[in-house]
Amino acid sequence: MPDTRTEIEPRLRETVSPSSPGSAKAGRARPSRRRRFLFLALLVLGLIVAGGAWYRWGRAAAPDQLWLTATAERGDIEDAITALGTLQPVSYVDVGTQVSGQLRTLHVAIGDRVKAGDLLAEIDPTVYQSRVEADRAQLANLAAQRAEKEGQLVLARQQAERQRNLKASRATSDDAVQVAEAALTAAQAQLGAIDAQTRQIESTLKGDEANLGYTKIYAPIDGTVVSQSARRGQTLNANQSAPIIVQVADLTTMTVEAQVSEADVSRLRLGMTAYFTTLGMPDKRWYGALRQIQPTPEVVNNVVLYNALFDVPNQDGALMTQMTAQVFFVSAAAQDTLLVPVAALSGLSPGTSSAAPGRATVRVLKPSGSVETRTVTVGVTNRAQAEVLSGLEPGEQVITGSRRQGVDAAPGPARRPRV
Repeated sequence: MPDTRTEIEPRLRETVSPSSPGSAKAGRARPSRRRRFLFLALLVLGLIVAGGAWYRWGRAAAPDQLWLTATAERGDIEDAITALGTLQPVSYVDVGTQVSGQLRTLHVAIGDRVKAGDLLAEIDPTVYQSRVEADRAQLANLAAQRAEKEGQLVLARQQAERQRNLKASRATSDDAVQVAEAALTAAQAQLGAIDAQTRQIESTLKGDEANLGYTKIYAPIDGTVVSQSARRGQTLNANQSAPIIVQVADLTTMTVEAQVSEADVSRLRLGMTAYFTTLGMPDKRWYGALRQIQPTPEVVNNVVLYNALFDVPNQDGALMTQMTAQVFFVSAAAQDTLLVPVAALSGLSPGTSSAAPGRATVRVLKPSGSVETRTVTVGVTNRAQAEVLSGLEPGEQVITGSRRQGVDAAPGPARRPRV
C-alpha cells in the first residue's frame, strides 16, 4: 500500500509555498485591510468625542437660554393686612329679671323677632301683689288715723284759744292755759307723725309696685331672640345677680371683631377700607370701614393680638353671630394698572405712597431672544404682584427666573412686601 502521508506532504508544501502567485496577493491585501479598519475606528471615535462635546457644551449653554417669563398685563392689585375675626351683633341686650320668683310664662322662642316694649316673660306676681295690697291697706289705716288726729287738733286749738281769752279777762288760771296749749302742741305732733308714716308707706308702695311691674319683662330694643337661658317653671333668684332669661340682638348690622397681630397693627388707620369673606360664601365680600382699634390686647399662646372693629349691614340676614371671617384691611390698591410678578423685580426699593413710588430692576426678554435690563418705577406691591408705573409696556415679557438642570433660579433677591 503506498504511503499516503508521503504523497500529501509535497502537495501541502506546494500550496503554502511563498513563491506561489496566490500567497503574494494575500500578502499585499492584508496591510490595506488594516488601514481601512484603523480609519473606520478613528472616524467612529471622532464622532463619539464630537457628540459628547456637543452634548456637554449644549447642556452647559442651555440655562442661559431657558428663561422663565411672565407677561406684563393690566389688572387690579391691592396690598392688604390679613386677620381672622368673628361676627357679633352691633347691639344686643341680655334680658333678665330684677325680682326673684318662678318663671310662670315665656312668650318668645329663639329666632322670634320682637319690637321694643313687647312682653317677653312673666314672673309669678303673687308675693309682690300681696305686698302692694298690704301697703295700700296701711295707707288707708293711716288716712283714718289722720282724720281722727285732725279732729283732736281742731278741738285742742279751740280749747287753747278759749283759755287764752279767759286769761285775758282774769277768768282762768295760768295752769289751765298751759295745759290747753300743751294739748294743742301734742295734737299737732301726732298729726305730723301720721303724715310721716304715710309718706314712708307711700314710698314702700312705690317700690313694691315697681317690683310688681318687674314681674313682667319687656323687650328693651328691636331685634331677634338669639338665645334663651331660662325655662318656664324655673325659679329665678335675683338676690345675688340678675338672672338672664333671653338675649335680644339687632342683627340688621353686624360688627366684625378682627384679631390683628402686633406686627401689623401699626399699619392700620381708622377709616381705612376693610372687607371679609366667610367659609360658607368665600366668593362674596362684605365691605366696611375700620372704626375702632381696641387698645387692650389679648394674648393667645404668647401671641399679642389687638381687636380691630368695623360694621357691615346685614339686612338680608345672611350673616350670623360667631361666624368666622377672613378679614382684609386694604392699605393700598390700584385698578386697571400694569402688573408684573414680584419675582421679576430685583433690588426693589418700595415707595411710601402712590405719590412717592419705589424703584426696581427688571429684565425684559426681547422678541429677538436678547435680554434687556431696565429700571422701572413701582407702585402698589404685595406678595405676588407689583404695580409698574413706568418703564414697561403691556405685553412685554419679563424674566422671572431661569431653569438650570431641572432647578428654577430666581433672577435676583427681590423683596416681597408683607400682605
